[in-house]
Amino acid sequence: MSRRQDLIDTALKLFYTHGIHAVGINQILEEAGVAKQTLYNHFESKDSLVVAAVERRDDLFFEWLKGRVDSKAPGEEALLEMFDAVDDWVNGRVPSLSEFHGCFFINACGEYSDPSHPVHQRCADHKTRVFKLILAQVEKIKGAGAQAEELANALFMLKEGVIVKAHVEGDSQAAVKARKIARSML
Repeated sequence: MSRRQDLIDTALKLFYTHGIHAVGINQILEEAGVAKQTLYNHFESKDSLVVAAVERRDDLFFEWLKGRVDSKAPGEEALLEMFDAVDDWVNGRVPSLSEFHGCFFINACGEYSDPSHPVHQRCADHKTRVFKLILAQVEKIKGAGAQAEELANALFMLKEGVIVKAHVEGDSQAAVKARKIARSML
């Protein structure tokens, strides 16, 4: 693995566990075992490292979720699998996503609230990707159109609510409850 990738992975782990602003550059350097100059050879600032960490988390999370959704028959089964996947994640059964600390993208937007900031924008892009994944599955049931988009929005918000409820309230059954609601919606 390259030094650049080491820095990104280390930063992502620390940012997700402790929060972006709570983690200093020196902590990242120490944990990654690299010199400050190495960091600045790859990233012009901490914010550019944060953007790279957000992009890495987007890749990891999206590919994992898409893989789970694609593992089932298109449409209803795939959409219900999304809730099973989120249940596994929030309950610590997805080692590739590390211990659950809520949604990294929601957390990052809380720290970078300006919608024009590159970190905030990259987090919004992630949410759009996930919505489109859901919409593609809904369209397999409903066809394209306003009705499909409305259902996809409802399922997307239900999934997002699961993550918040699990993180904020510690509800380990949030995804199981949401899956039942999703099944009735479908």
